[in-house]
Amino acid sequence: MNTSFIAVLISDILFIALALGLNKDNAKYLLSGYNTMSEKEREKYDIENYLILFKKFFLVLAGTSTVVFLILINLWNSKIAVMAYSIYLTIMLIWFAFKGNKFKKDE
Repeated sequence: MNTSFIAVLISDILFIALALGLNKDNAKYLLSGYNTMSEKEREKYDIENYLILFKKFFLVLAGTSTVVFLILINLWNSKIAVMAYSIYLTIMLIWFAFKGNKFKKDE
């Protein structure tokens, strides 16, 4: 088994663990940014719907990034597959950061 494929599997396990492990009760300890907010600021944030997006995003990311990697490693080589996998993750995480901003409630 290729070491880059093992790294992708480990990443997928982490993404799935994030998706399944994070909930409203532990978000104030684990969720970056949210964990530094005061209680008053947290009340202005729609954490329930954010967590729905968070869970779906990381489950889909685990699956789609693996498919991207497997297709590319079979078409070209592991170096190209790892680069494309990294670029895909970066683009998707940037998209998620922008999408997550919509959950701040207006006053």
